[in-house]
Amino acid sequence: MHISEVMTLLILFHAYNYRTFKHFYLDHVHIHMRCEFPNLVSYNRLIEWIPRALAALIGFLNTRKVDCSGINFIDSTSLRVCHNMRINSHKVMAGIAQRGKTSTGWFFGFKLHLTTNDKGELLDACLTPGNVDDRVPVDKLTKKLWGKLFGDRGYISQPLFEKLFERGLQLITRLKSKMKNRLMPLFDKLLLRKRAIIETIIDQLKNIMQLEHSRHRGVPHYFADILAGLIAYTYQEKLPSLNLAPQQQKMLAGYAI
Repeated sequence: MHISEVMTLLILFHAYNYRTFKHFYLDHVHIHMRCEFPNLVSYNRLIEWIPRALAALIGFLNTRKVDCSGINFIDSTSLRVCHNMRINSHKVMAGIAQRGKTSTGWFFGFKLHLTTNDKGELLDACLTPGNVDDRVPVDKLTKKLWGKLFGDRGYISQPLFEKLFERGLQLITRLKSKMKNRLMPLFDKLLLRKRAIIETIIDQLKNIMQLEHSRHRGVPHYFADILAGLIAYTYQEKLPSLNLAPQQQKMLAGYAI
């Protein structure tokens, strides 16, 4: 099998309703997709070849990213690699995954950081250990962005705001309970209320694309699975969107400038 075929199988898995890659490969690909993949190998041999596709998946994901339109959303989510009770006995991600805390409690694993536009399209993504602050990868994720960036309260930081503002990107978040109120333009308030679009995207990635599970064979397999899930999301026929008319999108983008 070619590396491109291995990549295709990894991406297709996230588009089907199979819970495990093994059942997808043996019960679906081997039975229904022999014509598309005439050189199928055994399941164990395919698993051995997955790490070889890691670099190609990274490059392919970069081609699926879209350009900035001036309306940007940012958020992060936890990706647990095991139950909290099994942290001390977990070996696959030992030394790489870290304990972190979100609004729902402690976890052991990684954080997936995403930036998207108003159409639900992927602008950029990165993976960090679970103990990394949400604000740390913002500068890297927003290198090519301009206009306005909408995030939650976890991104509040005056130094970060000033750094982004200097290169044409305004960070807009809700205020914490003890912070002084401030005036905000109506357009900013309306778009800040629509920040749930990126939370919907994260929900699809974790529950439909199954990015969060505990059946990891190794570190390269884990990262290949994350990359394939992100790529599969970009191929969905209908993405979460604000459904802005072209004139509205141009007006808001122009206002963001």
